[in-house]
Amino acid sequence: MANVEMLMPKMGESITEGTILTWLKKEGDFIEQDESVLEVATDKVDTEVPSTHAGILKKILVKEGEVVAVGAPIAIIESATEASEAPITPAIEVKSPDSKADLLSAAPAHTAAIVPTYAQEEKQEGDDRFYSPLVLSIAKEEKISKSDLASIPGSGKDGRVTKQDILLYLKNRSEKPVEISSLSTNAISSAPRVEMSISAQDEIIEMDRMRKMIAQRMVDSKRISAHVTSFVEADVTNIVLWRNKVKEAYKKKEGEALTFTPFFIEAVAKAIKDFPMINISVDGEKIIKRKDINIGVAVALPTGNLIVPVVRKADQLNLIGLSKKINDIANRARINKLSPDELIGGTYTVSNVGSFGNVMGTPIIMQPQVAILAVGAIQKKPAVVETPTGDVIAIRHKMFLSHSYDHRVVDGSLGGMFVRRVADYLEAFDLDTEL
Repeated sequence: MANVEMLMPKMGESITEGTILTWLKKEGDFIEQDESVLEVATDKVDTEVPSTHAGILKKILVKEGEVVAVGAPIAIIESATEASEAPITPAIEVKSPDSKADLLSAAPAHTAAIVPTYAQEEKQEGDDRFYSPLVLSIAKEEKISKSDLASIPGSGKDGRVTKQDILLYLKNRSEKPVEISSLSTNAISSAPRVEMSISAQDEIIEMDRMRKMIAQRMVDSKRISAHVTSFVEADVTNIVLWRNKVKEAYKKKEGEALTFTPFFIEAVAKAIKDFPMINISVDGEKIIKRKDINIGVAVALPTGNLIVPVVRKADQLNLIGLSKKINDIANRARINKLSPDELIGGTYTVSNVGSFGNVMGTPIIMQPQVAILAVGAIQKKPAVVETPTGDVIAIRHKMFLSHSYDHRVVDGSLGGMFVRRVADYLEAFDLDTEL
């Protein structure tokens, strides 16, 4: 039998740490190789982490709610595989390190990449205490100032503020009456709570972690970008007729449904190539013009939350390729099987509000992008159609496109022409297209 360290895995190019959400196994349980042992949250996605070895979960090194650096040990597995034998890194006792550099220099060379959790903590300016990334994240979300953070009594080692300390502070703060006259304009606009009456029949529901993240990002986006929305109605009769003609054959051949979303993504990708200044980001006073066309697709989860996986280089995929890719990421999104890298790098986003029966919407931009398109429900409508023998009234399939864009860098002419071009591509769909 050999003891093997299970390390915090790297879960994406930009991910350097994660928060332990739940241990799915307890000490003493037998686990198979590749069996899920715990659930980890990053700032991109929640994901299950599989065991690297088969054996007995001998010791859990990190508690739920703690933040761990990538590469740090999180558990010890007693494995029967001789090839897995590896020396366990001895615990390093460090007493009140003066800096991260001191902590790292105190560790042996072969353990330099394994940093204890508190080595990831940060010092606040003018405050001698260290704060963990989790505490700093809560402070940011709840708009706790540096001075208020410094005033919170810490129950942790060397007076450090723990998660419980900051949550207790928030509970006490919410119970104190607020004098509106004493607040500055900025404080009023950023206040996370307003007073309200609650009756005995009301139900109080705590936001889950993803809902809190969505709420914060939506508020941030409205604060950052000057949102403007343009609307265009598109005639998608050709697409509806062609899809009705081939959808059964497609399902039989590919084993999955042909939805309308690939048609929308294809038209958006073509329009971006015509108007590349929609495919940009803003960095201070600089505009970053993106080379790749990576389109995010908003997916509603069973929990009611929303997630936006990305179709990379969407302009290089044909209709069938887009269909298979979109079905794949949407299905895996709903069962929490996406990797963090599949949620980053988007340059434009499409949200299908029509799938909920909505005819149009005013979507909020996904930062750091500058535009997002909401596609509405397809409806049969009477319309004037030009024919060689004159105008006639006919039943057509129509839908609204709602294009929200950042008016700091996208003017009405560009934002309007872009969504009109998307509609043009949808309306020009060829009925003779081969499956």
